[in-house]
Amino acid sequence: MDNKKMAAMFKAFCDENRLQILELLRDGERCACSILEEMQITQPTLSHHMKILCDSGVVVGRKEGKWMHYSISDKGLEEIRECLDYFANHSGGTEEKSCCKG
Repeated sequence: MDNKKMAAMFKAFCDENRLQILELLRDGERCACSILEEMQITQPTLSHHMKILCDSGVVVGRKEGKWMHYSISDKGLEEIRECLDYFANHSGGTEEKSCCKG
């Protein structure tokens, strides 16, 4: 996984509004109108947050009529797990790496 993809995933989780949206989606797919009612935010603000969540791969959207319906992506969650595992499963060595000789 490249750094650009990892940065997009971490960006999805670094805003309290996006975390609240993810909380709402935990129970399954939600229509944008339902999210708007729960969040008390404007439609442009919701669109901004949903773009970030969808670009990260964490959330997927599907259009039905004039409304978008969003859900958490199982594939996106697996990618996030892999990303976190990558950083969590470091070599664990205590050897310090330094470019300074002294």
